Amino acid sequence: MKESLKAALHGMRQIIGVTVILMLVCGLVFPCLLTGLSALIFPRQAGGNLLTIDGQTVGAEYVGQEFTEDYYMWSRPSAYHYNVYLEDADGKRYYHDGTEFPGIGSGSNNYAATNPALSQRVEADIEAFLAKNPTVKREDIPTDLLTASGSGLDPHISPASAEIQIPRIAEASGLTEAEIRDIVTANTQGKMLGVFGEETVNVLKVNIEIAQRMGIL
Repeated sequence: MKESLKAALHGMRQIIGVTVILMLVCGLVFPCLLTGLSALIFPRQAGGNLLTIDGQTVGAEYVGQEFTEDYYMWSRPSAYHYNVYLEDADGKRYYHDGTEFPGIGSGSNNYAATNPALSQRVEADIEAFLAKNPTVKREDIPTDLLTASGSGLDPHISPASAEIQIPRIAEASGLTEAEIRDIVTANTQGKMLGVFGEETVNVLKVNIEIAQRMGIL
């Protein structure tokens, strides 16, 4: 009986010892090592790919923002409005469209193709876009301007979606279409290794340059 108890206690000590060691190695040492190496080898990426102007952080390269002014390039739809909100005198936070800001989040509505809410949302976005871009035909609006990304935070659109907005931006900003195209080209990323993925335009970086050219940033 004593031998059995000793064996059981010995086994328990081994289990607890292994658990503590693995917890320290996997939960502390390994994450700290990776964090340190990433900060050393890839400092900008580890810091969140932050974009700064005159020492002031204005965004993160891979996190989009909601732009509504005519002189800015517009992003894809986002169920979370890219977490951009306004605040009234009472401290209540709300999105630009007046709906309540529930807090920081990401994701999409995940509507099924047969969901009437999806058709209503897309139709509303089409009408809003055509109202601000009167020279564009309904059938010419690129698909990605009407569809949300899985995260709702993607800052990228297709070159076609950028090109179709240039006349509106030029008229509202006072910049020439050629200037805006140069900005778009400078912030267009090609396919990975020339093969994988698609060409994308970073809306946030484009708008930062537009704001700088206009003298408002």
